[in-house]
Amino acid sequence: MPRRPVAVAVAASVLTVLALGAVSACSAKSSASTGGSGSVPTVKLMAGGLDKQIYLPYQLAQQLGFYKKYGVDVQLSTEQDGGVGAEEAMASGQVDMAGAWYNHTIEFQAKGKAVEDVVQLSGAPGEREMCTKKSGVHSGADFKGKTLGVTDLGSGTDTLTQFLAAKKGVKASEFHRIGVGAGSTAIAALQNGKVDCVMTTQPTVAAIQKKGVGASAIDLATTSGATAAMGGAYPAASVLARTDWVNAHKDTVQKVVDALVATMHWINTHSAADIANKLPASYVSNQLVTKADYISALTEDKGQFLPDGLMPAGGPKTSLATEQLVGNVKSSVDLSKTFTNDFAVQANKTEGFKTTTTPAGPNG
Repeated sequence: MPRRPVAVAVAASVLTVLALGAVSACSAKSSASTGGSGSVPTVKLMAGGLDKQIYLPYQLAQQLGFYKKYGVDVQLSTEQDGGVGAEEAMASGQVDMAGAWYNHTIEFQAKGKAVEDVVQLSGAPGEREMCTKKSGVHSGADFKGKTLGVTDLGSGTDTLTQFLAAKKGVKASEFHRIGVGAGSTAIAALQNGKVDCVMTTQPTVAAIQKKGVGASAIDLATTSGATAAMGGAYPAASVLARTDWVNAHKDTVQKVVDALVATMHWINTHSAADIANKLPASYVSNQLVTKADYISALTEDKGQFLPDGLMPAGGPKTSLATEQLVGNVKSSVDLSKTFTNDFAVQANKTEGFKTTTTPAGPNG
């Protein structure tokens, strides 16, 4: 996430009513504790782009009726272009939870803020470095002298871009980074020669390929691809919340995690076509992609999703190494305070799901 993967225009218009202005009327604390004994708790969750394939579990859980099944009313909203990021909205109490990348918990701790990951949805960023043919880019070693597009400066895609370069000995000062958003704006940046490459996700990747304006040079879209490029699984899409809020609302957190763990198992046991058929029509068919394109892209990148909501062993360490290498984190970090598998373990146990992910220990 990137920190702020931006929703494409069509989906953004559909989701305008869910924007931050509609969800910030009351504090995070009050939203989860409204109502008397036995009432269904309400949770406000903002995601970094609900129509993005990397973030599809949040909306899919809603479409499948799983939040309702597990006894929680989750009010979803999505980041708006140029607006506050999901993780920042969560940290400031404007929403209860953020659908965002795990690495933000490390960054928050370095800034003295206690935020934790309560369920892990993916083991890879879901991103691809999409480059023009004339760019000559095949790895981070080729970034020198190039102009590279990221979602926005300071985002997860920005961090990953710098990391890929640093692993190949290329300093951030040796190439140029600019924010190009996603969807039509990212595609236009490639078409107009504004950038040599953009780091982006599906369905933008499929649209770039279909238009013939770029091809995948670096695969971070699957767990295997991320492991090859980064040296280990990179935990990305997750649910983040302030530690004090989690401690005060453990029953509510468990309900949300129950619903999302059930969703991850559903994803693991269903085809890309099944998933696309459950999502809102505007997510899977718009001015960027056809439904067939969407299904093809999801089939290719479905391996990013973890089947059981557990933080994978080695994931936190890989994420910390990334943050340290690019200079985002210079102080010591206690990884045990950045995530918990307790809720996911309980969710799997309650439903009798068989887990296949090797869980991370306290030190990541």
